[in-house]
Amino acid sequence: MKPKDALGKYGEELATRYLSKNGMVILERNWRCDIGELDVIARDKDDLVICEVKTRRSTVFGEPIEAVTPRKVRRMRGLALRWLETKSVSPRGIRFDVVGVLAPVVGPPTITHIRGV
Repeated sequence: MKPKDALGKYGEELATRYLSKNGMVILERNWRCDIGELDVIARDKDDLVICEVKTRRSTVFGEPIEAVTPRKVRRMRGLALRWLETKSVSPRGIRFDVVGVLAPVVGPPTITHIRGV
C-alpha cells in the first residue's frame, strides 16, 4: 500500500471512530460506484450523513478540510443520490459533513468535524 493510501485509511478509521463516539451509526465505508466513492455514510438520528474525510500530515498546504472544494461537495451530492437509488431507505434529511484529520508524524492526531457543508 502506498504511504498516501495508508494515511487516508488511517484517517478514515480515526474519523469513523470519532463519528461513532459522537452518536452516529456507520452504515457504510468506502462505497463505490462508476462515478466515484463516498468515504463514510452514517445515520445521525433520523438524518443520513454523507461524510468526506481528508487526512494530512501537516498544514503546509492548508488544513485538511480546506481540500473539500465546492466542486467536491457537488460530487458528494451526486454520489449520495446514486447511493440512495441502490438502497431502500427514506431519511428525514440528508446532511453533508467533512472530517479533517491532522495526523503529524510526531504527536497525537487532531480531528475537525464540520457539519452541513
